[in-house]
Amino acid sequence: MPEWPGGMARNAFKQALSRGERQVGLWCSMGSAVAAEIVAGAGFDWIVIDGEHAPNDITTLLPQLQAMRGGTAEPVFRVPWNEPVIIKRALDVGARSLLIPFVQNAEEARRAVAATRYPPLGIRGVAVGPRANDYGRIQNYHRNAHLDTCVLVQIETRAALREIEAVAAVEGVDGIFIGPSDLAADFGHLGNPKHAEVQAAIGEAAARIRSGGKAAGTLAGNAEDAEALFAAGYNFTAVGSDAGILARNAEALAARFRTR
Repeated sequence: MPEWPGGMARNAFKQALSRGERQVGLWCSMGSAVAAEIVAGAGFDWIVIDGEHAPNDITTLLPQLQAMRGGTAEPVFRVPWNEPVIIKRALDVGARSLLIPFVQNAEEARRAVAATRYPPLGIRGVAVGPRANDYGRIQNYHRNAHLDTCVLVQIETRAALREIEAVAAVEGVDGIFIGPSDLAADFGHLGNPKHAEVQAAIGEAAARIRSGGKAAGTLAGNAEDAEALFAAGYNFTAVGSDAGILARNAEALAARFRTR
């Protein structure tokens, strides 16, 4: 993989999405650099560090990014909100792939993209030597950073589903991610993303996203569901979570010996 001057690898995840390739991901919500280091080298293509529904902020994001450096997976930070200061701080500490929650329309998608771009392309504030440019060692970083910044916007309501084509037309959006749990709640099926109405909407969204020229992503509860989502046209799907792996496998191991 070609590198920036200074030795930083290019964003292989962003490039794979642009080619429509299948990218297998994992959710990372434990707020632990040790857990992040373990899963980063497991063979996944991308791993979400969740800053919306997990105990993560900039101070916990940084050590997880450091722990994941050299792993197989591209770190994707889900910011808590579509807010430029939060986005700027995440980018400065080195999270070059971002998942932006609750994007409702094209204007909100454009605002998300603008927050990731330096002027004149956007409104990102300029720091001379943040971790993102290896503390000033990467030549022409500020001019070229957007080329390796991956912007994924999250659609999670019925109103947002109606705007898929408009959101997909926004330059700088690399992928559209369907949030199954919030979508289920908006459909009136709180806690039941498996409801047929919700599943039909999720299934239909993939083709619309891909026909708009963007990568289509979502989250699965297990490997079988993930395979079905890939078959439906999603090309970046999270197939589980660090907390889920720990909890379910710990329960299964304990149950095996409790029955003896």
